[in-house]
Amino acid sequence: MPGTAASANASGQGRLHGIGQVLALLQPEFPELTPSKLRFLEEQGLVSPARTAAGYRKFSDADVERITVVLSMQRDHYLPLKVIRAHLESIDAGETPALPGAANSASFLAGARRYRRAELIQAAGATRALLDEAISASLLPAAEQYGDDALGVLTALVALRGVGIEARHLRGLRAAAEREAALVERAIAPSRRSDPADKARAAEAALELAGHLETVRTSVVRSALSTLGR
Repeated sequence: MPGTAASANASGQGRLHGIGQVLALLQPEFPELTPSKLRFLEEQGLVSPARTAAGYRKFSDADVERITVVLSMQRDHYLPLKVIRAHLESIDAGETPALPGAANSASFLAGARRYRRAELIQAAGATRALLDEAISASLLPAAEQYGDDALGVLTALVALRGVGIEARHLRGLRAAAEREAALVERAIAPSRRSDPADKARAAEAALELAGHLETVRTSVVRSALSTLGR
């Protein structure tokens, strides 16, 4: 059960944030985050914000970090919320379960890190010019802060550049991704109603479908490359 704002402060959870403040903190990295999405995460038992006497939700720093982890797991691993909830419940119980679909659960959960542009460039071993090229090719968004997925993309671009594959050569990936997104949008259109909860469920279904598309795409690419060893 959610606690009160007063009890949250007393328990040493630090600052408390309203919904608008949480959106301001996280939307640069997760632009799809909305008030209805936050309420849906609460309904699904993934976060339990405190409440003021007037009933307003107040999120602690720990809540914000947990939301970051949940959204990162959705975005980076296409995991449904029920799987994420079960995984986090195991972590809360003191267990160390492997993250479904990820090789290193511990580092992911300890991370959910955000990088400023200079930090991202340094961590990836890249250059400012390469980051700018990635943004120009629509492979990365223009932002002040980035997550671990952006680090993975930029690190991959560094390796690709080493063999002569430049970011500009990959512009077609954005077009292909937009075509796949259009397929997913058409598939979930019947389930998207005006109710915020329905919209949040449709968004979760979209992420699951994206995961299936990723599986198919990876298999097709591997099949195409399999002839190289013959």
